[in-house]
Amino acid sequence: MGDAGLPVRASNSYIRVMTNGFSMTKASSAGLWMPAEWAAHRRTWMCWPCRTEAWGSPDGLLRAKKAAARVARAISDFEPVVMAVRPEDAAEAASSCGGSAELFETPLDDSWARDTGPTFLASAERAGIAWQFNAWGQKYHPFENDQAFAAHVLEHVRARMCRPSLVCEGGAIHVDGEGTLMTTEQCLLNSNRNPSLSMEQVEDILARYTGCRRVLWLGSGFSDEETDGHIDNIACFAAPGRVIIGIPPLRSHPDFAAVAEAKRRLAHARDAEGRQIEIIEIAQPRKMRTDWRGRLLAASYVNFYLVNGGVVMPGFDDLEDGPARRVLADCFPGREIVQVDALDIVQGGGGIHCTTQQEPA
Repeated sequence: MGDAGLPVRASNSYIRVMTNGFSMTKASSAGLWMPAEWAAHRRTWMCWPCRTEAWGSPDGLLRAKKAAARVARAISDFEPVVMAVRPEDAAEAASSCGGSAELFETPLDDSWARDTGPTFLASAERAGIAWQFNAWGQKYHPFENDQAFAAHVLEHVRARMCRPSLVCEGGAIHVDGEGTLMTTEQCLLNSNRNPSLSMEQVEDILARYTGCRRVLWLGSGFSDEETDGHIDNIACFAAPGRVIIGIPPLRSHPDFAAVAEAKRRLAHARDAEGRQIEIIEIAQPRKMRTDWRGRLLAASYVNFYLVNGGVVMPGFDDLEDGPARRVLADCFPGREIVQVDALDIVQGGGGIHCTTQQEPA
């Protein structure tokens, strides 16, 4: 596969057709591909918050737990929820979730099922990807339990495990289910993730394991220091050929230039089926808050989660909460829109989408 040994380099070819490696045809013939989030789910996986450091204080962690329980209850109205929880926290999680989630007791270091859980695949057999995980570029220690979490889940559900050599988190990638994958250079080409891999090598690994034929690379410069520019806070597919992108409230916002460049790239893009990308703008919160560290709070309406028959989206006590809800209602007609207060989750560095991982039906 040749997935080591070359330096990382940026490329002007930020939208590329996969012509080598594990093409969509080969992935499909093997019965493995990554479905879109809007495909039917068997269940949703979450993790009970447990790292005090992420929320700055025991009180911040307690608020995060209450918020996680709100999200679990909202999702459980649409599909089953499994809450991974440390054994010592099981009674607390059971009481807080009020029967809305089945508990899966396992060692954990942190709370983000999107990033540490498996990326499930649609296949003739149950399967999933356990990416290499290094705590978002060695930002937290220890992380050995989270590094093993995806394998524990796949073993629990008796699914085949695929183990790429790529350091990647689930929140770093988004797919349309038809061969197109979207990510950012800031994350997957970061020296704290994959310093020995070139863009072509990263694409090859993504193609081999997700079945993508085209990678849409958004750039760098996003202010999200916690994840180094996870795509699920910036842009996502609403359907094949349609991308929702979050628009900063002011030109002075630190993400304004990076988002403008992302829009430019998408405007010139074609997906794996040759379609031009339709861009749907969603205005981000007007209030520019800081987190407990004093950093700009990475509050994003793009960080929503699609469930069977619904959308669970964040609310931020902001004037844009209502307009954002209407944008998503237009994007997903026929789905019930449920808005959940997410400020206490975002204080820990992620959002509603980051707390979840879908298992396909």
